[in-house]
Amino acid sequence: MDRCHARPDRRQDSLASLRLEATLARVACARCLRPQVACLCVLAKATAHRTEVLVLQHPQEQRQAKNSVALLRLSLAHCEVVVGERFEPGALAALLRRPGRDTRLLYPDVPMAPAPPAAGTTSGAPVRLVVIDATWRKSLRMLLEHPALAALPRLSLDAPAPTRYRAIRAARRANQVSTLEATVQALATLEGPAFDAAPLLDAFGLFVAGVAARQRHQAPSV
Repeated sequence: MDRCHARPDRRQDSLASLRLEATLARVACARCLRPQVACLCVLAKATAHRTEVLVLQHPQEQRQAKNSVALLRLSLAHCEVVVGERFEPGALAALLRRPGRDTRLLYPDVPMAPAPPAAGTTSGAPVRLVVIDATWRKSLRMLLEHPALAALPRLSLDAPAPTRYRAIRAARRANQVSTLEATVQALATLEGPAFDAAPLLDAFGLFVAGVAARQRHQAPSV
């Protein structure tokens, strides 16, 4: 009697794999809030720092797979992320000020939104660093629409280090960097050698490589 050997159905295997990917894409990690296929928790690097970081994140950035703030929040113990485009003045004032801390805004001095005159700061006082996470145009709009933000003393990065972000996200300006890179450079400026940025920047490099790999995988074949 002839024996019938069942051949493996590669189409069914491929379909099962696609279904698994779709399931993982829908299920979010409870900690980093990213889909399981793009979970960032393994990349998080606990980074010691004294400066408080407040990130005002545009709602559209919250849904961006390429956004770097989630990794920043997981790695910095004193990092608060508040999502919004327009903030009520009283609520914004409460976010910006903390007793005993000097508040500064990480933003360049540009003609469309010039920095205010240098204000007196408390010598040796710890800093609360405010960061706007948005595209260049949207960040400028958020700044102009909130006088309390525009009035904050500025911290500008005169010569930002070369970005690793271009591999996954285009920039309108040659000196644009990711929010994570800008914040890390600002913390290094404020805290000096005591702030070790290298592990977090290395983790960011792995994050960029992972996003780039997923983009290549999802790109339609020609």
